Amino acid sequence: MLARCLSASLQGLQAHPVTVEVDLAPGLPGIQLVGLPDKAIQESWERVRSALRNSGFRGPLVRVVINLAPADLRKEGPAFDLPIALALLVASGQLDRPRLNGLWCAGELGLDGSLRPCRGVIAIAELAARHRAQALVVPPGNADEAALIPDLVVRTAPDLQQLVQQLKGDRPCLRVCRSRPELQPPEPAPIQAHGLAGRGLALAAAGGHHLLMVGPPGCGKTHLARQLPALLPPLTPDEALTITRIHSVAGQLEQPLNVQLQRPFRAPHHSSSAAALLGGGSQPRPGELSLAHGGVLFLDELAEFPRPMLDQLRQPLEEGTVRLSRARLKTAFPAAITLVAATNPCSCGWHGDREHGCRCSQSQRQRYWQRLSGPLLDRLDLQLRLERRPAQEMRRCLQGDHRSDDPWLQPQTIAAARQRMQQRNPGGVCNRDLPARALGFHAGFAPAALQLWERLVAHRGLSTRSGIRLLRVARTVADLNGNAVVSSDAVAEASHYRCSDVMHSPEPL
Repeated sequence: MLARCLSASLQGLQAHPVTVEVDLAPGLPGIQLVGLPDKAIQESWERVRSALRNSGFRGPLVRVVINLAPADLRKEGPAFDLPIALALLVASGQLDRPRLNGLWCAGELGLDGSLRPCRGVIAIAELAARHRAQALVVPPGNADEAALIPDLVVRTAPDLQQLVQQLKGDRPCLRVCRSRPELQPPEPAPIQAHGLAGRGLALAAAGGHHLLMVGPPGCGKTHLARQLPALLPPLTPDEALTITRIHSVAGQLEQPLNVQLQRPFRAPHHSSSAAALLGGGSQPRPGELSLAHGGVLFLDELAEFPRPMLDQLRQPLEEGTVRLSRARLKTAFPAAITLVAATNPCSCGWHGDREHGCRCSQSQRQRYWQRLSGPLLDRLDLQLRLERRPAQEMRRCLQGDHRSDDPWLQPQTIAAARQRMQQRNPGGVCNRDLPARALGFHAGFAPAALQLWERLVAHRGLSTRSGIRLLRVARTVADLNGNAVVSSDAVAEASHYRCSDVMHSPEPL
């Protein structure tokens, strides 16, 4: 007999429909699995056979041919265990064929027949909803994730035996019907930042600008970076669903599912590989860059990262997308992030400090900064030079009396600036993503501001990209101050965050 069951295969963030076909033919007992399966699917036969036997079903004693159609699409992962098992039961006459009509399945089987969660179920659920599936059967660990997709009936069961009883009507179906949850943003944490560092943090949060912090060890660079997500506006339900989908495909979704309006913060180590940072592999998966989508990617000790790896960040920072091309596959992962980078001013870390002498020579400092390419630094809108905090300020921090009272570091001020951008900018984009032509038509620059900008570009020899980014930062300065027109003062302030001496000046700025 021939039986079919519907499932899906992941390719990047997208799921593609797959029909699992099982044919039982006379001959010596054996299994033949075709349709470009990976190693995990090839091993599924042993899991399925043990799960059937331990669940009280008889295994096939004939020749079994399993086809995963379409045959030219590579499939991976153990999510095909459940559809293979159900199709085997139909082909062997232990389950009626109409029971699988319009039913989509995905899940891994344990040897005892239990249903175990698999990755990427939210993408499979979206595909099933688009194909008007009658229901989607998933393990209990994936039920809440699949139920985030509206207009989709989700069924689940703890093991294969109870699932078959549900399909036969001998047991009531366990349905998980849940609309998108009403997500509540987390309580805003108090911000501990002052002066130029606090102002730069507020500009990065308001306009989405990328931030570079240069300073000696222990001056608070990491502490400042970890506070940035608390300043960013709460996620919308669509953004939360996209982030959940990325983490699901990457296999990093927390169980049980707990969706919150908390923007991600990722801080990969400088020893990470290019595939771990950008994504990739034989079957591409999201990297740290995509896992930080909608939030903050923090690269501590920036100069310790390999230069070729950092140069691969240039295109994703411009487009907000990571594009991976392989011989058999091309895919794209979203990567709309706010990049925060931190580094020491030299190898020993004390160049420019007022009390600690630098042990590096001029040539050593040049070699240290040659690890960072000019095009990458050109894309970092805000460049801050930090210095060590005095003991009195650290004491206030220990006593919990170090919260910032600056008005621009309040979440409501950041939210008001973002609202102005959404109402003014085409497409509601933040100032970081505002095209140059739209910047000239909609940003509202005063004539004196443009004249000062022209002098700055000529005096400092700024590139076209640097000049445009300076105007975007100036527009964010005006939004943060609540001004509709960008004045020359806003341009002057923006120029302080793109200082060519931020890496080499002997005196902290």
